Amino acid sequence: MTEDPIKQAFVKVKEDIQFLKQEIQEIKRILDRQTDRQTDQQVIQTDIQTDQTDRQILSKEPAFKALKPKNLPVSTGNRGVQTDRQTDRPTDRQTDQHAEEVRLKQEKQEAEDPLAKIDKISETLNSLDILKKEIRNKFKKLTNQEMLVFSTIYQLEEQQFVVDYSLIAAKTKLSESSIRDYVQKLVKKGIPVDKTKENNKKITLSVHPDLKKIASLNTILQLREI
Repeated sequence: MTEDPIKQAFVKVKEDIQFLKQEIQEIKRILDRQTDRQTDQQVIQTDIQTDQTDRQILSKEPAFKALKPKNLPVSTGNRGVQTDRQTDRPTDRQTDQHAEEVRLKQEKQEAEDPLAKIDKISETLNSLDILKKEIRNKFKKLTNQEMLVFSTIYQLEEQQFVVDYSLIAAKTKLSESSIRDYVQKLVKKGIPVDKTKENNKKITLSVHPDLKKIASLNTILQLREI
């Protein structure tokens, strides 16, 4: 026997909702990490700018240093040190540039992941829309009396009552036999009403928990009117 499409949809939506929660947490984690990296990068850029400023200040040393007597001997070793410093500075800049390129590449890759996850979330939301349409189609086929019985079950459950045929009959002013017939019709039309036998005799009625997670009674009534 083929399983009821609305029950299949409930199972799918439960999985999608769980996935949705996990993906949202993952996106938040990635975005937090990107924010931390952007902050670190700003600090690094500030340090680089400060270093460049310091170098500019050093390059503007007092002019009297250039007025050294030409006859004074100049240490070859000192010149060697100066040459090494000039060589090291471009190397340091190249290293910083390479590190920055690596960071930007990583950030780009991680930025693409949330977009893919958002697409998946969009698919999940679309599946919820499809389920709402399915619910609307199911409930639009109910008669007013059948909808009255379903609504009564839903409301009494929300009020923490143990719902049985006699309680529904008292609330709706209908006979218990009529309530039994309406409940049977609800089940045949694919409305998720559960019947549980207690102590091998008393039957309690309830709306399937999965439907309650997806739609409140007010939502169902609104969908039915569309």
